[in-house]
Formats: sequence, structure tokens, C-alpha cells
Amino acid sequence: MSVRLRFAPSPTGALHLGGLRTALYNYLTARRLGGTFTLRIEDTDRTRLVPGSVDNIIKGLQWAGIEYDHGPRVGGPDGPDQQSERLDLYRYHASKLLESGRAYRCFCTPETLAYTRERLLRMRSNATYDRACLQLTEEEVARRVKAGERHVIRLNTVISRLGLILILSLKQDGAIPHKEPIKDIVFGALRDGHGSLPTDPIMLKSDLFPTYHLASVVDDHEMKITHVVRGEEWLQSLPLHIDLYAALGLTPPQFAHLPLLLNPDGSKMSKRKGDVQVSDYMEKGWEPESVINWLALAGWGSARNNAHGTDTDHLPPDGVLTKQELIEKFDISTLTHRRTILDPGKLANLNKQHLGRKLSGHDAQGLEDVTARADSVLRAMYPESKSLEAGYITRVVKALLPRVDRLPDIQQPELSSHFFREPDLTSEQAAALRKTVKESSYSRFRLALLKAVVISSARLVTVLRATLGSTALEQSKYVSTETIRDALHVLQENELSGLSSKEIMNTLRHALTGSKASVQTPSTLVGPSIPEIFVLLGQEKSKLRLQHALQLAEKETSQASS
Repeated sequence: MSVRLRFAPSPTGALHLGGLRTALYNYLTARRLGGTFTLRIEDTDRTRLVPGSVDNIIKGLQWAGIEYDHGPRVGGPDGPDQQSERLDLYRYHASKLLESGRAYRCFCTPETLAYTRERLLRMRSNATYDRACLQLTEEEVARRVKAGERHVIRLNTVISRLGLILILSLKQDGAIPHKEPIKDIVFGALRDGHGSLPTDPIMLKSDLFPTYHLASVVDDHEMKITHVVRGEEWLQSLPLHIDLYAALGLTPPQFAHLPLLLNPDGSKMSKRKGDVQVSDYMEKGWEPESVINWLALAGWGSARNNAHGTDTDHLPPDGVLTKQELIEKFDISTLTHRRTILDPGKLANLNKQHLGRKLSGHDAQGLEDVTARADSVLRAMYPESKSLEAGYITRVVKALLPRVDRLPDIQQPELSSHFFREPDLTSEQAAALRKTVKESSYSRFRLALLKAVVISSARLVTVLRATLGSTALEQSKYVSTETIRDALHVLQENELSGLSSKEIMNTLRHALTGSKASVQTPSTLVGPSIPEIFVLLGQEKSKLRLQHALQLAEKETSQASS
């Protein structure tokens, strides 16, 4: 039998991180084992449906690069893929349970059920229902059904559990064998959890829609699902589902339940606390590769029973894995059963690494994607700029991205504005930066720099020409950061001897950018170095800005002396 897995969300709201992780683990397992992956929409709880949820789920999966083989908008051999369009199938299986005596009709009203629960509670009973309708005669049931009386169909757990299961497990000699515990791929052998189940759970509601229990079991069978990978919250329902498979005479799939995700403070992740919706990460500009990498590592365990012979233990030191590498290394059987804290700092680091990979040029599509998004952001911020050539934008982005967590961070004016508009040397930031340098040092530095670096910039070109053997660099706007750094060092040793590096760099940064080297965000972002700013602006633009700064200073000096 070919391997088949599914992601089966309910359209009751936006796709959240826990759901995306479940989809990812199903997807990775299916791809690694050469199987198929299906998206199924479980929309039988009509009271909780939220319009637009299905579109949100599909959009989130597409953004994350999780492609499903069968499902909405794709089709497949086992459709329809929304449970609300498969009602006849559930009613058929419910009727089979009725015919075999493993289910019965219950006509109790909500008021009656509430009174029954209170009575059982006062009696300190663990039961949640007294099975009153199980005592009805066939004639009474037929009469009430014919009269159109509203009712539900309940699983007869007494027959299903004690009768059918034991009968099916009898050995030929009539002896009842030892009942093996239910096994979960992640949690291993499980204790018998029947005691926590409701009494005779409802399978078909009075509106003729199935409950999750019947619908999921029937659909997983009809869709030939071999592995059910879902959240830990469904562990308590696993005994019921195993019983239901037995009552229907079906072979259950393998089950793997995923431990809960926790907030950094150790609390349970909630839809109402923090960024948990996938759309939050999409809107804030996180790279999808980094998010799935982050989620895949949540609970990554050691290959304790790796039957496939793959190296799932070995992870790169930085934890960065591409989707293809995740497919090759991910093994659902090695997941830890401990609940996992999602560390935002880890996501930030992974995001930096994935951005770096894209900008390295090894992935042409990734580089094109990042530069196109940056181009859109920067053009919207600086529509009046005359420095929006594609090549220039790419060079600026490459310089800025190693210093930010997310691509949208380049929108910080302190990081990017001076590359696309002239700095305002009269601003509060520029004035604050100017105060860090003595006036005498500032004037001395400006004059020396204009002579040694700008006016005599041909010396830099000569060095580059000798190094690279290229005459074209004489007309180039750009010089190497190494050459600029060497030139500044020479300046400090000679013309600017006695000045500190801080005085030199702050003076130059004031003239070229009018802003500080860093900006405070959720994490401090540090801008490009002075040599990098020279390279990005080019010699001509650098010269103009230094001359402008000199003119302003000379004007200030003249006004002060008059």
C-alpha cells in the first residue's frame, strides 16, 4: 500500500503556527516516504465556521511552499475534499453501525441530558450519559423516527468495546489473548484511556452532520490514509477512534500525535496571545523558508529507531535547512514527546541565514525574489529618489540585509534613507551626532579627508588598477572597502594623527549620512560601515556630500565669528 498522509484543518479561523507545523510534518513525511499528501477541509461543525478560512489556509500553505497533491482547487481520486459535501458517506456508515447494534438512536432533549449529567455527577459517577435510549424497543424507536422526532446516533461502546473487540481478538482455542496497548509513533505505548471518554459518544448529530470522530475515521479509511499525524490534543480521543475502526470492521492507520507548542514563557500557545497566525508572519516579511525551518526543528529528536538508514541526527551547526534537506532528514519517529518552546530569537537567526543564502546568488530565483521585494519597498519609500536603478538597489540591499532580521527592516530611515536621498545635516539626529566630536577635530578632519580621500581619489583608483589590472575602474563610481579602510588608516596615522577612531568615523558618518550607526528596534540594527557607505554611494556622490558638509560648517563658522 502506498503511503498517504493528510492535513485536515477546520475552517474556524486563520491558519496558525500549530496548524502549519502539522501540515509541514505530514508533508515532509509524505515526500520522504514517496507518498501523497492531501488537504481535507473538516467543516462539519457548522456553528464555528468562519468565512474566508479555507482561502486563508490555502494561502498560508502556498506561502510556506507546502504543496498538496489532492485537495481543494486541485482535485483528486478521493474527493470531494470538504466534509460537508460527503454527508451521504457518513450516514451510510452510521446506518451500518445501527444495523449491527453497535450504535443506537438517542431522542433525549438538551434539557434531559443536562439533568442527567447533573444527576450522575451528584452520584459521583464517571458516566456522562445514563444510556436511557438504549432501553427503547425497536417499535418505539421506529415510531419516533417516523414521527420526525429529532435525535442523534450514539456509539454503543458496551457492544463495540467489550463485545466486538474481544470477539475479534479470540484465538482459535477460545482463549482471550493479552490486549496490546495502543501505540503512537511519537509517544510510544499508551495507557488505556477509555476511562476519560464520554459515555456512548455521538456519531451523527440531529442535523444529520457527523461529529469529528465518525467523519475523520470514515474519511481516513475512504481516502486510504496510512499515517494520521495530528496534534497532541487528539490523544485523548485515540481510544475512541480505535474502537470505532473496530466497530466498522476497518483497519486503523498508524498514528503520530505532535506535542504542543509553547510560548517563550512556557505557557500554552494561544490564538489570542502573540503572533500565532501564519498571516502575521507573512505580513511582517519573514521568509517562508525560515518559518518552516523553525517549525521543523521544534521537537527534532535523535534517530533512536531510524529504519530508513538516513542521517537524521546530523544537523548543520546553524540549524539552517532547505526544504529539500528537511525532506531528506525529517523522521517523524524521532520526534521528542516533550512540549517545545518556540524561540523567536531562533527564528530571527534562521531568517538572517536564509536571506543570506538567497543573496549569495546560489539560488537565482531566491535572489530575484528578495531584490524584487526590496525594490518595491524602497521605491514606495523614496519615490522622488534619483538613485533607484536596479543594480544600485541590489547592492544596497546586500549591504543592509546582514544587519537586519527581516527584509522589511530595511525600511528603517536610519538604515536606508541616506542611500536614496541627501542627508539632512540640520536634523536633530545629525546635530546629536555632531556633538560627539569636538569642533576643532571636526574641522581638521573635514579638510584632511577632502584632500586625502575625495580630491585625491585618483590615488585609490591607481591602487585598484594595480591590484586588478583593470583600466575600467578609473571611470567606476565604486572603490573597494579594503582600499577605503586603508586610506582612512593612513589618514589617522598622518594628517589626522591625534584624533581617535570614534572622532574620525562619527565625523565622516555625519557628513555622509546625517544619522547614527545604529537604530533601536526590537533588536538593535547596525548600519553599514563607513567604507561600505563609500562603496555604495560611489566616489562622486561621496565627494559632493563631504563638500556640502564642509560648506555648512564654513557658513556656521563665519556666522559665529561675525
